Amino acid sequence: MNTEILSTHTPELFQKAVRRAVELLRAGEVVALPTETVYGLAANALDEKAVAKIFQIKGRPANNPIIVHVAGNEMAKRCVNHWSEPADKLSQSFWPGPLTLVLPRAKEIPGNVTAGGETVGVRWPGHPFIQAVIRECGFPLAAPSANLSNQISPTNAEHVRQQLGGKIPLIVDGAQSQVGIESTVLDLSVSPPQILRPGMIHAESLAAVIGNIQHPTSDAQHPKLKSPGLLKKHYSPKAKLLVLNWKDDADLKSQLVTRHLSPATCFVIAHTKIPSGENFAGVSVIPHDAEAFARALYAELHRCDEAGAKLIVVERPPESPEWSGVADRLRRAAA
Repeated sequence: MNTEILSTHTPELFQKAVRRAVELLRAGEVVALPTETVYGLAANALDEKAVAKIFQIKGRPANNPIIVHVAGNEMAKRCVNHWSEPADKLSQSFWPGPLTLVLPRAKEIPGNVTAGGETVGVRWPGHPFIQAVIRECGFPLAAPSANLSNQISPTNAEHVRQQLGGKIPLIVDGAQSQVGIESTVLDLSVSPPQILRPGMIHAESLAAVIGNIQHPTSDAQHPKLKSPGLLKKHYSPKAKLLVLNWKDDADLKSQLVTRHLSPATCFVIAHTKIPSGENFAGVSVIPHDAEAFARALYAELHRCDEAGAKLIVVERPPESPEWSGVADRLRRAAA
């Protein structure tokens, strides 16, 4: 299959790409679209056969549900059986944006979208391109990350092409994703609501709007997954990944040698204690800022993989709420 890559950087190209994406989605095809979190692999969420193609292309386990993307609260309400007061408050505060709300699903949502479960995750994404496509289609889009299952999520069109080129008819290039990690997922089908997957909208911000929030618990407590991002190993580079703290170069080298690992084959991603480049295969620095770190993290992991890294060491993030999404992704990548 030839994969078409369409740009969106002028109004004319934007409209042309919208028309082409809508044409393919209406025909039951699967296309890669930009969102503000990561690039998504999208299909008509109401078309069971189209959704099945997503699982096939990604090699995604059938027990891993897919988030439904909508353009506005009215479309979200059609996807769920009961739109609660907390959903209303949260959508007013954080939508469009990187927050997914889990609610009882409507009958119209196929079982393969929810992995056979009785709830569905819905999100109104903030990227103008996917918003335009959903509005033009008139139906919601099922859209997990546009990558092979368990690998690093793509934050630009080139990442998608490297993994899915030749497998899908269209990739739309909407520039670099501005959030950089997947959405926060909040389960509103339980009381008090529970964070299933942390992201850049953290618990304190959510609690300020609706009150008490349960923090993430062990994934083993979700025998039927209500959300993507709950598998122990996920978002992983090809290289082995370690998350470490160190005082200085000597301390980092000592920790690696203790693990029988060679510093010379190690790529380091740091934010505070920056090692000298001469002792390691590569050193990259991401600002000590949770939003900047999240925006750059997957791109850095892709870059390490492309450079043939055997080992990636990431400096452990702080244990404060705004870093919880980054810490979650690193924990799963290192599993």
